[in-house]
Amino acid sequence: MTTETVLAEIGDLIREVLDGYDLNAVPITPDTSFDADLAFESIDLVVLGTLLTERYGPGIDLAGFLSTRTLPEIITLRVGDLAEYVTARLEHA
Repeated sequence: MTTETVLAEIGDLIREVLDGYDLNAVPITPDTSFDADLAFESIDLVVLGTLLTERYGPGIDLAGFLSTRTLPEIITLRVGDLAEYVTARLEHA
């Protein structure tokens, strides 16, 4: 599975998490920030983590991934960073 495919799928999951928000104003690209662009809150990350595990299996652990990052890295996390993580985990599964 390519990073581009994973990125598109993560975009769909983000739209599911943020259902009801106007996402037309912010396109979901590799450079889209979860905090600054999408205004993700911690509960949104929890829901996204659950959806990622349901979609890709237990090897995709968003909480574990975030636990390896510093607070500034979490705040500046981009959709592309997450897509790269998921792709790498899927390649090693």
